[in-house]
Amino acid sequence: MGVATGLMIFFILWWVVIFTVLPFGVRTVEEEGGTVEQGHAPSAPVRPMLLKKALITTAITAVLWLGVYIAVEANLIDFQSMADRMR
Repeated sequence: MGVATGLMIFFILWWVVIFTVLPFGVRTVEEEGGTVEQGHAPSAPVRPMLLKKALITTAITAVLWLGVYIAVEANLIDFQSMADRMR
């Protein structure tokens, strides 16, 4: 697997994982016992913890990417033959 392919796979996996991780631990103002101010979305999180979630996402993605890398290097997945078949 080339560097560009590896980076693209990591990028795509990262976005899939971040959308999976974002809802974890979200608490709204109402769930925290407060009242929603006018103009604020009732579903908005009190503390979104985006940095923590980005770090968790990066760690999970690294493990998933390593699995993809091993599968490609072991010829379980062959991107070149997939590209040839699409032509």
